[in-house]
Amino acid sequence: MFSSLKIRDYRYLWMGSLCSSFGMNMQMVARGWLIYALTGSSEKLAWVMVSFMLPQVVFSLIGGALADRLPKKMLVIGSQSLNFIASLVLALVIINGNVTFWHFIYFGLFNGTVLAFNMPARDSLIPEIVGERFLLNAMALRTTSMNLARIVGPASAGAIIALLADGDRTSTFGVGVVYCGISGLYLIAAISTFFVHTSGHPLEKSRDSIASDIAAGVRYVWASPVLAGLVFMSVVPFLFGMPVQSLMPAFSEDVLGGGPEDLGILMGAMGAGAIIGSLGLARMGDVGRKGYIMFGSCILWGVGIMAFCQSPTLPVAMVLIAMMGMFSTGFSAMNRTLIQLSTVQAMRGRIMSIDMMVHGMMPLGILPFGLLADHIGIRFSLTLSGFMLAFLSIVLLMTLRSVREIDHGYVDLPTTQSPSGEPRAAAAVGGD
Repeated sequence: MFSSLKIRDYRYLWMGSLCSSFGMNMQMVARGWLIYALTGSSEKLAWVMVSFMLPQVVFSLIGGALADRLPKKMLVIGSQSLNFIASLVLALVIINGNVTFWHFIYFGLFNGTVLAFNMPARDSLIPEIVGERFLLNAMALRTTSMNLARIVGPASAGAIIALLADGDRTSTFGVGVVYCGISGLYLIAAISTFFVHTSGHPLEKSRDSIASDIAAGVRYVWASPVLAGLVFMSVVPFLFGMPVQSLMPAFSEDVLGGGPEDLGILMGAMGAGAIIGSLGLARMGDVGRKGYIMFGSCILWGVGIMAFCQSPTLPVAMVLIAMMGMFSTGFSAMNRTLIQLSTVQAMRGRIMSIDMMVHGMMPLGILPFGLLADHIGIRFSLTLSGFMLAFLSIVLLMTLRSVREIDHGYVDLPTTQSPSGEPRAAAAVGGD
């Protein structure tokens, strides 16, 4: 279950990822609670998420091209250091009581831009450290670190805010303290990554422009039905599976009548289910019928959302959201592992950036469901998102045959070009 953590460099990268995930999850609760307390609007919650996700669409392809041209380790350290500085500045603004809705919009734009340069480099560095043999285990454990943060991070952030607010729902001081902790976590993440020996230097120096490298990455995906199908399959969950997480502050208060501590408990329960799913995937190793497992997890994710939205009480909601977290993490870890295994090393930064750009489409799902929540009701809005996720996953299961039939081993890689533009056949890595 923990075989990839025996590799020294992966341990340090994993610890850095854990701290970053803690920071992001604490930020989600603190930001969501304060914005909803200040504005009372689900739509404004959605707009802040848009400000965070939009730069990932705009800049992720550039970040991926840079990850294939520059040392990946330094890109990760630099981006984590910038997040440390920005979080500390926002913490001081909040503590001074001068924070407004627009501060979170500006910070979201900056934070999303930095993430666009961080994620492609960090994700494409993992296979260089652990190799293909341990990649599924490493990706599952990386997902485990994210889900561990989803358990402790939201609960701790909610508890700190509730304790320091002392019943005052408009208090900003507790949120400011949480952001101070977030900035410290980003600093620790940067320091941990510094101790990684693997620099992630590119195999060859590109002689082309960044635009040409990006175009080569898009052609590479288009040349492989399996890789294109995997990337396309990741669109649906981010359009219809993620609104429930972004609009959770509204659901917690309007449906369950909870405060910040209850919001933290719900987010933590989701993380608990997710960590069970990711550890189970890490333990299974090279399990067969990977395609069916991926599709099945996505369908059950949608069903879990619909069931969660009918929760009458907090304990029932905790059980159902834990199941939802388990299926969502099973899909995400399997999908990203298969994308990595379907890609040659020289292209991984660009391919992971395309995958990240797809994730940046999340606001296209969040905004409509945020508007529906304000005008019709949060319960109806999120139930509809779960139905669309399950229904479209079934449609894709029936239509994406090459993805559905992925079994043991690794899929064949498409023909690609070297970073310099020279034609080169990518080596097949097996597959059934």
